[in-house]
Amino acid sequence: MRYKSILILLLFISCIQLKAQKVGLVLSGGGAKGLAHIGTLKALEENKIPIDYITGTSMGAIVGAMYAAGYSPAQIEKIALSEDFQNWVSGRYQSDYSFYFQKSPPNPTAITAKMAIDTSLRLSFRPNLVNDIPLNFALLELFSQASAAAKDNFNNLMVPFRCMVSDILSQKSITVANGSLTEAVRASMSVPLVYRPIKLDEQFVFDGGIYNNFPADIMKKEFNPDFIIGANVSSKTFNEYPKDDDRIVNRFFIYMFLAKSDSTLVGKNGIYIEPNLADYSATNFTPVAALIKQGYDATMAEMDKIKARVKSRISNKELQKKRISFNSKKSELIFNNIIVKGVNSQQRKYVERLFKSDNESFNLADIKRGYYKLVADEVFEAIYPKITYDANTDSYNFEIVAQPKKSLKIDFGGNISSRPISNVYLGIQYNYLNRKAYTFATNFYSGRFYESAQLSGRIDYPSKLPLFLGAELTYNHWNYYSTSKIFVENPSPVYIDQADRKIDLKFGMPLNKNARMILNAAFINNSDNYSPTGDFVVGDILDRTVLNGFRTGLTFEKNSLNRKQYATAGRSIYATVNFTTAKENYTPGNIAKKSAGLIPLASGNFRQWFQARVAYENYGLHTKRYTLGYSLEAAVSNQPLFSNYYATLLAAPAFYPLQDSRSTFLTNFRAFNYAAAGIKNIINLHKKFDLRVEGYVFLPYQEFKKIGLQQVGFENTISKWRYAGTTGLVYQSPLGPISFSYNLYDDTKRRHSVLLHIGYLIYNKRSLE
Repeated sequence: MRYKSILILLLFISCIQLKAQKVGLVLSGGGAKGLAHIGTLKALEENKIPIDYITGTSMGAIVGAMYAAGYSPAQIEKIALSEDFQNWVSGRYQSDYSFYFQKSPPNPTAITAKMAIDTSLRLSFRPNLVNDIPLNFALLELFSQASAAAKDNFNNLMVPFRCMVSDILSQKSITVANGSLTEAVRASMSVPLVYRPIKLDEQFVFDGGIYNNFPADIMKKEFNPDFIIGANVSSKTFNEYPKDDDRIVNRFFIYMFLAKSDSTLVGKNGIYIEPNLADYSATNFTPVAALIKQGYDATMAEMDKIKARVKSRISNKELQKKRISFNSKKSELIFNNIIVKGVNSQQRKYVERLFKSDNESFNLADIKRGYYKLVADEVFEAIYPKITYDANTDSYNFEIVAQPKKSLKIDFGGNISSRPISNVYLGIQYNYLNRKAYTFATNFYSGRFYESAQLSGRIDYPSKLPLFLGAELTYNHWNYYSTSKIFVENPSPVYIDQADRKIDLKFGMPLNKNARMILNAAFINNSDNYSPTGDFVVGDILDRTVLNGFRTGLTFEKNSLNRKQYATAGRSIYATVNFTTAKENYTPGNIAKKSAGLIPLASGNFRQWFQARVAYENYGLHTKRYTLGYSLEAAVSNQPLFSNYYATLLAAPAFYPLQDSRSTFLTNFRAFNYAAAGIKNIINLHKKFDLRVEGYVFLPYQEFKKIGLQQVGFENTISKWRYAGTTGLVYQSPLGPISFSYNLYDDTKRRHSVLLHIGYLIYNKRSLE
């Protein structure tokens, strides 16, 4: 009886020990490969293996923190598979939050330098960082409530948690156990040269993988569990030398920034899981589902061993109850205060007014709207958001740490082309922030075909409905004769030389987050020189038409295109109504007299007309490798005929269907009234390499007709369709697009062309646009 009692007691003690068995999960860093950890979590939960503690680094810290914060593996997987996640890791953000109102007009910038205006005039180039704007806010949304529920103590999360960061100045690995969960995770994944570092306890810290990429030692030190499951996705041993440049860069990236992951750190009483990720890149976040599956399969391959050594289990019901209990402690994201740091008092007032509301409190949508309005503002170099919880009011504070932009920005760009339309671009912008934001800019284009100079200024008023006042002084010069020479002399060159000058005053306001309305008034001076016969020899004097006048208009713009040229996603709408009153002065040259013995008379006539124009571009159909886009455009005007054929053509609205259309004078694609449409077929061949096949039709209401030597009239109504098309390869390089294309126009002087260009074919707007 006595021995029986002892046996029962021993069995009872053994059961208690088995039931009390604690399991720690260690998740390594590894960039995109860390998505495999989601599969590990799925496999462990499905098999009722308890997770009592988590330590993680970099991507392992994100996945581990989400689980510790009360997200289920299914929820984490859904987030990772979403389009939002791809936007976070790539630096894109949804067009609804781009706040197009504050965007500058597109230009051909390829490289930007920034200069601080101080006694030393320091010149600093910004490193090629991933835009962390969407990521920072996403992490706030994911973790702020859990951090508040845990009172910023990671032991109080649903699962006690630790993550690793690196102080590269002291060359130390730091274990983060409390504070803002958002900041801890963001710091743990701050890969140098990719993401900006952030401050924790007044120290700038970087990715935890630099010094401790597999924190199994921290698991033992902090929690000392009975059993450790270690998942490593950052193996740095490769079986073959990579032949592809991208793979070399990716693997170099791993060697540089991820410390060695030692499988023996899990100890004898542990299981080491290493998914087969040799064919995946640490920088490619696209194959989410495949990465998760690799993590799941690798964990299931070790499941029998895990079950044999981990006797305790947690049922789905128990786990769900635990998760619900923790999530019930999360307070709704209601904000009472906006706190601004890093700026002076006047700048603080500017930022605060961007969040101004008639309500006493803000919800998350209000905060998000103000945040993206702020980051769209070009007067800030960096903006880091924080959310803190106020237990007294059961509400949150939204804190912004803002860094005003270095005051002087210098842009370099342009294009190099196989046709003589190459140019260089220089842009200079100065920003000054006080209670209002001031922007002063100038840009210059220089090339054989196109020259331009522009001065501009803008004042932004951060009222509840933001407004801006702006002014531009623009000079453009277009020499079409230079573009007539391709590889050999063109037998039908175009003898047209145009210059336009404009002083433009603007008043703008947003209509929603990616649309704006602009009212403008401009004084214009156009000077067009041309041959009335299309011929020119030494000693000839070109005809000349000068247009001096006033133009006012109202423009609506909405733009969410993903690129300023060769877009593959998003849409744009441009609609304008304007009125022009001007005097046309015509001065004949000597060409008409020499060719036909005629002496045209000089003339001066006042011209007035209204014009409405709308253009729409949309990329709505997407498959894995194919995108279908289309464009629509129309113009309606009562513009009168000018003194002669070429004067009328040069002042008429033009349709520019292809990438090089602005550098080609197309007589058949100009009309006072017209409709046009286009189809864009885009086949993604490899990453940033596309094949584009595009076709367009142009239907003028009445084409212009040359009568005699240089008189002008109209053809029959809706008598001819015109077409244009292009087939080309486009690669999106860091310095802009590289394109090689065959272009076709239904035009008498320019029908076929082959174009190779590097950089952007973007110009300042004309005076009559």
